Amino acid sequence: MISFDFLITSLIIVALPGTGVIYTVALGLGRGMKASIWAAFGCTLGIVPHMTASILGLAALLHASAVAFEIVRYLGVAWLLYMAWGMWHGTGAMKVTANESTAGVLKIIRDGILLNLLNPKLSVFFLAFLPQFVSAYTPDTTLEMTLLGLIFMAMTFGVFVIYGCFAAALRQHVLEQKKVIDLIGKCFAGGFILMSAKLALTNG
Repeated sequence: MISFDFLITSLIIVALPGTGVIYTVALGLGRGMKASIWAAFGCTLGIVPHMTASILGLAALLHASAVAFEIVRYLGVAWLLYMAWGMWHGTGAMKVTANESTAGVLKIIRDGILLNLLNPKLSVFFLAFLPQFVSAYTPDTTLEMTLLGLIFMAMTFGVFVIYGCFAAALRQHVLEQKKVIDLIGKCFAGGFILMSAKLALTNG
């Protein structure tokens, strides 16, 4: 049974700004609403491997294996820094197009997937988070955890789309102000750098 506590807790977690939110907002500002929706879709897909690993118990193995955790962690740090570089120079997600564009849809989705896929903390998070809301009397724990995970993913996509559409609505107000766009891009790049530093300092 899906509890109210699970829905509220999930909503709070999803709504907190993180790399996925920053990426989606950046696409909304730079390329418009459609691009931000694809970004939200990519970030949501990036959750699937972590959720699957948690349900199958593989996240525990990742957490227990220092080598595996370190490899994924540093790949994640490198990817965040790569994204920060693009945002800082206006060549990545913050590259502004004159008209709303979904050019490079596959690249937008790929980048969103990798943002979450290369964060080993998500597997550990799902391993700790989902079981808290599984009923002790459920006949099928795997099925219930899968349902909880799918709901969490749906909420992630919905909230990210809202963020992205809000950014896209503001797009026209800042589109002609290159200095503003440059400043926002550098702020977002700084956010990615801080998150990469936080991930680098994470203990497995």
